[in-house]
Amino acid sequence: MNRPRDMPTTLTIDASRPATTPLVDTLRMGANTSPDGRTIGINSRYLTRDGEPWLPVMGELHYARVPEAHWDDALAKVKAAGVGIVSSYVIWRYHEPRSGQFDWNARLDLRRFVEACAKRGLYAFVRIGPWVHAEVRYGGIPAWVVDQVPTRSDDPLYLQYVQRFFAEIAAQLEGLLWKDGGPVIGIQLENEYNLTGPQQGPAHIATLKRLAREVGLDTPLYTVTGWDNAVFPRREVAPVFGGYADLPWGTSTAMSAPSEVYGFRFTSRVGGDLGAQTHNSEPGDADAVASETPFLGAEFGGGVPTMYRRRPVLDPDDIAAMLPVQLGSGVNLYGYYMLHGGRNPPGDVDGQESTATGGYNDLPIVNYDFQAPFGANGEAHPVLGKLRPLHLFLQQWGSDLATCDVYAPELLPRGADDLETPRFSVRADGDRGFLFFNNHVRQHRMPERQGVQFAVKLATRTVMLPAAPIDITPGTWFVWPIGLALGGARLRYATAQPVTRLSTPDGETYVFSTTDGIAAEFAFEPGYVTRIAPADSRSLLTTDEVNGVLVARPTPGSVFIATCSDDTRITIITLASEDIERLSVLPFDGQRRLVLTDALAFERDGELVLRSTGAASFDLYVYPPLQHAPISTRAFVEAPLDGIFQRFAVSVPPVAFDVGVTPLRFAQMVPSIASGGAARAAVEPAPESFGKAAAWRIDVPEEALNAPGLSNAYLSIQYAGDVGRLFSGADLIDDHFYNGLPWQIGVRNVTIDPQQSLVLTVLPMRADAPVYLDARHDPRSAISDQVAEILGVSWVPEYEVVFSRSANG
Repeated sequence: MNRPRDMPTTLTIDASRPATTPLVDTLRMGANTSPDGRTIGINSRYLTRDGEPWLPVMGELHYARVPEAHWDDALAKVKAAGVGIVSSYVIWRYHEPRSGQFDWNARLDLRRFVEACAKRGLYAFVRIGPWVHAEVRYGGIPAWVVDQVPTRSDDPLYLQYVQRFFAEIAAQLEGLLWKDGGPVIGIQLENEYNLTGPQQGPAHIATLKRLAREVGLDTPLYTVTGWDNAVFPRREVAPVFGGYADLPWGTSTAMSAPSEVYGFRFTSRVGGDLGAQTHNSEPGDADAVASETPFLGAEFGGGVPTMYRRRPVLDPDDIAAMLPVQLGSGVNLYGYYMLHGGRNPPGDVDGQESTATGGYNDLPIVNYDFQAPFGANGEAHPVLGKLRPLHLFLQQWGSDLATCDVYAPELLPRGADDLETPRFSVRADGDRGFLFFNNHVRQHRMPERQGVQFAVKLATRTVMLPAAPIDITPGTWFVWPIGLALGGARLRYATAQPVTRLSTPDGETYVFSTTDGIAAEFAFEPGYVTRIAPADSRSLLTTDEVNGVLVARPTPGSVFIATCSDDTRITIITLASEDIERLSVLPFDGQRRLVLTDALAFERDGELVLRSTGAASFDLYVYPPLQHAPISTRAFVEAPLDGIFQRFAVSVPPVAFDVGVTPLRFAQMVPSIASGGAARAAVEPAPESFGKAAAWRIDVPEEALNAPGLSNAYLSIQYAGDVGRLFSGADLIDDHFYNGLPWQIGVRNVTIDPQQSLVLTVLPMRADAPVYLDARHDPRSAISDQVAEILGVSWVPEYEVVFSRSANG
């Protein structure tokens, strides 16, 4: 219920209890010291790096689902996104399709992939299974194993096969483990393991760990997934957790109820339904070890897969709003599944999870885009701009956040469907901390919070913020600092989100993001700041004193300089949300710089790379300005300073090709969708049904398939139907369960034979199909029987501009 304007709401929270002292030696991990003395550690509350608290971001990228020629490019983009650890499944069925015949070549070359991680300065976390799920048939266990022995147990023959597989992995990783100077810092065993039958249970996880260590997989960290009543041996492994914005593995054809992932986890780290394939009616082991293990994340959805019976489409805030909630719940490793999409290896035409082979879900044969921040082709999706500022925040202040305990308000939501009770938390340590607030729940409108102030009781005082009540609109989420040190200054609070810090010749520069609909307010502790002034004529701000506290209120886009009592100066840049989503922080020309651009920006071997899909013009803003004009692969114009930013404008010659679409056959009436399988819900039509699909020949000039002078080009297909498939001759090169989003196929990401016909088929969607589609993308209301039509096919170029350091620099 909204309160009248004259009745402000004070949201209080008591964060005065002393932070918990970490317990050490609660976990038996592996060798944690590198040859040069660096360490990776773990205590009961957080990870450590070289003995210091460490709160990194981890993202899943399956090397087997990305062509090996694209690994380095993908990892450079991942690094620029603010991610520090790359996790990846080792999918057994790909590597040992027949007993004793191993394949570690091309896109299956695990060693080369981990070496590529090291080259890009990324840590690696290897998820060795042997059962991994990954939306793969039998969870990745080869069919020849499943056919002859009980799996996921201590069956002697199964363990013999597992040990041989682990030994092969160890051979691939020889010299690449942390103890040898390599990037591999952790091993995950099994996945979603909650089995308690004969030769199963926690003892099986202990066996897998023993086998891994016996073959030489000795790492600082060993983990298991902790959700869905998982079982594991105490002290031997650290549980990791996750959560998803929607349930594509669900059975309902209706919009999902509010997801628990948008509510703070004050009582348990275990989330809701994460799609586990097995079930355990008894409580799992995760909650029992919460005081001995840190809250680590490995599967917070960077998107969701599209499954046959449910095809949700996520908005960027559906993913981004999870971060303040989970960080505010105490997460001290934020891990995505997935960060980067891909495609199943060519030729593995029956390797996807499917109800036909006993799986719970039906997945596309090839495509694994996942609506991830980087899609199946490595293209950046809009959600990346929402996430990157939070990653940068964790890079800069994660070590401060890691030591902070979680404090809950007295009044908590009754459950995930309670949208009225405000959702917030504080993580604090003494008189410093961060306020986390969320007013976003996917597909469910939250109320406007009118006349809100926060009262946060810390160790020695209570901080009220902001200075006057504010209104918080539906969909808003934020992280605000309390007691944050900024060089020689100290904030009492700010109503803007900290993003990053730069060291420049003129002093420290801090970047903050404004919160939409709320004025940015920087309240400085008395005695720290003697003067505040705008940095340029374009910057607008007001200052006043509130109860002895100096308060600065800059407008979005403004820059101001605070002179500290020790005569040092700090620069504070406030960027509006639409600009912060364009921000990257990249090393170039000798130092870290702010880079503002609509293009995807990343660093590669000392060069600054910009990529733009569809647009042949680039605008680039850089701070601090470069001392010398860079060298570019394209002609550029250096414009006058835009405030404190140096601006460059670059245009490249546009490239265009026409795509021909020729009908080959019309669709036939398809039978009703059957229900069945383990989920007792809609199942993908039988293979014979696909002969009734409509078909078109797609004519693309051979030169267009080579993407001349481009980093890539995409066939962008928009259609209405049930299932789309694209063939080069007889080879299926990509497929797509219709969800309303454009279907993008990178010409450099799939193998298209220019001598063969390119054929697109669309299986009709029946008006009565029992599948879930978001209402905004559902074509069924406009049809009487079925639909299979092409709405458009285009060739979309991806342009690239590369800046190199000037020879005069």
